[in-house]
Amino acid sequence: MRAVWRPMWLLVRHEVRVLLSLVLWVARRTHGTGSGVAFGYARGQGAMMAGFAFVCVVETVALSVLLWDWPAVHQVFLFLDVYGVVIVVGLHASSVVRPHVLDTDGGSLRIRRYVHVDLLVPLERIASVRRELRMTHERADGELNVEVGAQTSVTLELTEPVTHVGFLGRRREVRVVRFHADDPDGLVRALGRARV
Repeated sequence: MRAVWRPMWLLVRHEVRVLLSLVLWVARRTHGTGSGVAFGYARGQGAMMAGFAFVCVVETVALSVLLWDWPAVHQVFLFLDVYGVVIVVGLHASSVVRPHVLDTDGGSLRIRRYVHVDLLVPLERIASVRRELRMTHERADGELNVEVGAQTSVTLELTEPVTHVGFLGRRREVRVVRFHADDPDGLVRALGRARV
């Protein structure tokens, strides 16, 4: 029974975090930045997310017209479609309000994407950092690719593995982390200064 409830709980928690991200976005706040330096990654995907939300709105209107004569079915699909639009906008909001965070006081780099990825990398475990634009990513053991718009722009190689917890709680050890930042050069420079 626990095997059924755990994924459901994780999914509900995900949806709540996405909706809370909308609130933070409207309030122009960020999540978990504290005294650290924030590095965004959402700039490159804004147009794509807006296009996706537009397609969802068109689908909502089309289904609303097609199902008008069946009120019960119409209401169910209208709710689901509107909720889908809210989730798409919420996903974009979560990428804006949850940036990567370099915390020199805490000695860590927090790598994030939406509410799906939140990886804490201690600065002392970073063996090397470089700007590296990649457009294709193949899955490999010990590597984590945190892509935005199918690209990554920064590569970290670690001296010791860190544990990445996936969306449904699956854990795996990673020694190479690739992720995207809107200002990869600035992030690489800041990491270089923080590691000295």
